[in-house]
Formats: sequence, C-alpha cells, structure tokens
Amino acid sequence: MGRIVVPEAEALLDVELKVLDKGFVRLVDYMGGDQRIVQAARVSYGAGTKSVRQDRALIHYLIKHWHTSPFEQVQLTFHAKMPIFIARQWIRHRTARLNEISGRYSIMKDEFYLPDPDKVSFQSTDNKQGRGETLPLDQAEAVIAQLEADQKHLYSEYTKMIEGGVARELARTNLPLSLYTEWYWQIDLHNLFHFIRLRADSHAQYEIRAYAEALAQCAKAVAPMAFEAFEEHILGSVTFSRAEGEALSRMLAGGEAGLEEKPLKVLMDKIEKMRSNQPSEAPDDLQVP
Repeated sequence: MGRIVVPEAEALLDVELKVLDKGFVRLVDYMGGDQRIVQAARVSYGAGTKSVRQDRALIHYLIKHWHTSPFEQVQLTFHAKMPIFIARQWIRHRTARLNEISGRYSIMKDEFYLPDPDKVSFQSTDNKQGRGETLPLDQAEAVIAQLEADQKHLYSEYTKMIEGGVARELARTNLPLSLYTEWYWQIDLHNLFHFIRLRADSHAQYEIRAYAEALAQCAKAVAPMAFEAFEEHILGSVTFSRAEGEALSRMLAGGEAGLEEKPLKVLMDKIEKMRSNQPSEAPDDLQVP
C-alpha cells in the first residue's frame, strides 16, 4: 500500500483553526489514516483486504481492548500558537516531538493573551486548580484592563532592553506567561487521543480545552473511523474503581451506596455521564483469529 491520502485531511492542510484571541492550530502534514491502522493490525495474522464495515469493526475492537500500537502508525504534524502558560501544560505530554520559537534568536512579538469577560472567574471553592463563578462584568473588565496594562509595561521594558543592546536571552526573562509562543508539534494518533482525553475533559483549564478541540477536529479528519471508536470507547466511557463498583452493586440491589459525601458525588457524576452519552451506531461484531 502506498501513501494514504484522506480527502478530509487534505482539505484541512494548512487551514488556520483559530483558538482563543490570537492563537491557532494548523495541520501541517499527516501520515496514514484508518487504512494504515487496519493494515498494521492485520499484518499480525496475515489477513487480506476487508470491507469498510469490517475495517470499522476492527478499529472499534482494537480501541475497546486497548490494542494501541496500530494507532501509533498514524502521525500528525501541527503548527500551533498558544500562550506560554498553555504551552507549559501541553509540554507535559512528552510522547511527541517539537521545535519551539526561541527568544534567544528571535525578537518576541507583542502578542499576549487576554481572556473574554465571561472567562474571568473567581477561584473555585472546591477545586484548588480550577475556576469558580464568573466575576461580575465590571470586575471582569477591570481584571482584563489590569492584565493588559501589565503586559504593555513589561513588553515596553523588554523593547528598551533590546534597543539598548541587552542580550535577547536575558531581556526576555521578564516577559509574562500570557505571551504567545509557537511550535511545530508531531505526535502519533494513539498519544494524540490520550492528549485529547485529558485536555478536552471538563475539568481541564478552559484555554487548553480550546486547543484540544481544534486538535480533535484534525484527528477526526485524518482518521474518522478511529476517532469515532475513540469517542465511543474512551471519551464516552466511564470507569469505576473497585469501591465504586461495590457501591453500584448495592444500589442495583436497592440499597444505599455506602460512600462518603465526596466519593458519592464522584460516583453520581459518572452515572450522570452514562445517562447523557449518546453511543455511536454499534459496529459489526468482529471475530479475531
């Protein structure tokens, strides 16, 4: 099989998907797609070409049973622009290759992230790393004005140091985390799914969720059957701990869950997610030799 061309992915190449106020995600290149996944899987037992229905069933089987290596055969390369504080969360996903713009060689652009008023919130009272209720509009606008004033001041001082001959690698050190950076980022489909699962989750910070959604759009274009299976068996799935499983058994038998307040809330949230999820059309059963 030669190079796999996916029309939906071809149409998306170099299209700038806008994210936040000044950021973007662009699919620069890709290698493989759904066909590459099933080709890699079937080489294990020498099966020939199958129908699209059988290919779909195989992809669902692979994801459902955590046979992940065939998905690593698909590679995606992105050009992305994001605030530095998002880049530092993003970089935690180490199963990728990247090259970032360097403030040692380049003059950093006067581009900083400013949130929309509806994204300016109080600290959450029950989540140490999350947002709570949105600030009243006048207070939110005051926060944004303060952020913008600080950004302008720090960039002005940065510019003065550059014009005064101070080394770029030193002058950049006072620039804030809201400064935009750029990089080329290449990752395989299996690890991209892992990124999306964590960063598109409702508990993730809003700003990185926005990037995860753009990356998901690209993944779906490159490998639509694989993305459907990912939504069905991973994004739309719920896992239970042993204690939660025991609580569910008690509840199904008509008893009380027997959990403390916080663990009970976690369990009930999972049950609510199960109720709200809409499954995809069930794939044909696949008998693997």
